[in-house]
Amino acid sequence: MGTSGSIPTNERSLPSIAIRRNGEILLFDAGENCQVQIIKAGLKPGRVTKVFISHLHTDHFLGIFGFLQTMILMERTKSIYIYGPPGLSELLDAFNNIVGGLFNPYYNIFVEKTEGGILCEEREYIVRAIPVSHGKTFSLAFSLEEKPRSGKFFPEKARALGIPEGSLWSRIQNGETLELKNGRTISPSQVMGPERPGRKIVYSGDTRPIQSLIDFSKGADVLIHEATFDDDLHSNAVEAGHSTASEAAIIAREADVKMLVLTHISPRYRDTSKLLKQAKEHFPNVIIAKDLLSINIPLKENFR
Repeated sequence: MGTSGSIPTNERSLPSIAIRRNGEILLFDAGENCQVQIIKAGLKPGRVTKVFISHLHTDHFLGIFGFLQTMILMERTKSIYIYGPPGLSELLDAFNNIVGGLFNPYYNIFVEKTEGGILCEEREYIVRAIPVSHGKTFSLAFSLEEKPRSGKFFPEKARALGIPEGSLWSRIQNGETLELKNGRTISPSQVMGPERPGRKIVYSGDTRPIQSLIDFSKGADVLIHEATFDDDLHSNAVEAGHSTASEAAIIAREADVKMLVLTHISPRYRDTSKLLKQAKEHFPNVIIAKDLLSINIPLKENFR
């Protein structure tokens, strides 16, 4: 939704990433105007179920208030869950008090204070967080990890083993071992392939390169990492607690991720070719994010 660092430009809004899966939208950071960007992207704001704020710098959270106001005007009644670092709950409570408890009649706001670990766990996925290194500001990185799916079902094997079509097929696909009328026992592994791994997406937030982020990102399908500066401004990156394009690419290489997406681009870069060139020297599959960029991450399949 937004790819600029600190200051918006004509081409780039402030940081925000929407992940859409199975009709649900998870929002990571909420820069100013994020609800407008969501609409421009053709997404439905009402389908945002959870918001994850990486840290309490205004370019990363200020848009949450406009987003919540939009939800009120749309007469949303479904709860929205907001997760983030210590201090976020007090910030939201203070704003809600200033506007006279405007949020209260419509839905509850749930805020998790966290220093890392599992933030939420649903039937099909987990969202985790770890602290990263952003100067004196407490900042989080996030990972969305899908749980493994059941293996591919082979109808021909089920028929050959004498399993009648219907409810028994559904039961064995859901992991149940069957006992047929003739006394035979059939396990799911006899008619299904191995579990299919889920997808993994990691978002760095604002950070210097650190080993814990490499470990956290291991094997990710996509690593969305900040690249505020080019390598010539390495000292600026160190001073501000940010990363250069090459540093982000080295993280991706060491973590053995499949794709690197660079974001949080300093407004000084109207032309990002220098950042891309520097990153590609260390990691081949890298792109520079643009506002409203859409990336499809296909499901993984195992066949036997």
